[in-house]
Amino acid sequence: MSSSFSDAELEGYLDEALPVEEMARIEAALRASSELAARLAAINARRDAGLHSLGDIWRRHRITCPERTELGGYLLGVLEVGHAAYIRFHLEVIGCRLCQANLADLQQQQAARPDTASRRRRYFKSSAGLLRKMKP
Repeated sequence: MSSSFSDAELEGYLDEALPVEEMARIEAALRASSELAARLAAINARRDAGLHSLGDIWRRHRITCPERTELGGYLLGVLEVGHAAYIRFHLEVIGCRLCQANLADLQQQQAARPDTASRRRRYFKSSAGLLRKMKP
């Protein structure tokens, strides 16, 4: 059973960076398999010893996560198509819980002040053309 999870998935579990369903699946497998628990302990010991893979550093520093301002732009619908598609992929396919929580917070703020969102959208649209003209 322990071979059904990669080291990267187990590291994501330790970082609590996986989607909820995946976290629950690993948790259930850990309870049922002492071999998997031993693998997880070995990964944790390696990390505690200061041995980090490129993937560890990538996940820990959230290199692929969009910034909050980008999530705000996504929510307002003002991002370029490719950028918006990446953020949607990051939220829906990767299932980044931190970014999902950030987006939910922005959505709550927007719902609390609906006039602010429309004002920001109008402001962005009015200045987008000006900013494009100013690029060198």
